[in-house]
Amino acid sequence: MPRSYRKEYYEAVIQIRPTDKSVIDFINKQIDKREDVFISNIIKKKYGTDIYISSQKFARSLGKKLKSNFKGELKISKTLQGRDKQKSKLIYRATVCFRCKQEDL
Repeated sequence: MPRSYRKEYYEAVIQIRPTDKSVIDFINKQIDKREDVFISNIIKKKYGTDIYISSQKFARSLGKKLKSNFKGELKISKTLQGRDKQKSKLIYRATVCFRCKQEDL
């Protein structure tokens, strides 16, 4: 059954640098296990892949799982997106950057 969601909605970006198929497969499997999290967009760039997902909290925990399961460097940051006028609260989006360690041959 397809999930209903807004295509443009996301709270976090997971950046994989450079693109690694095993890491992306791991991310997809983790997201498929959750009913409340979805992928809004996947953008492939020449230097890596950006995955836009709907949960900031899940993205941060997924970054820690990537760090423990794969060799690489993890950086988590946040950017201010605006203010919720009804709640008078600042709105942030997270960026989880995972740099895969290159195997020297």
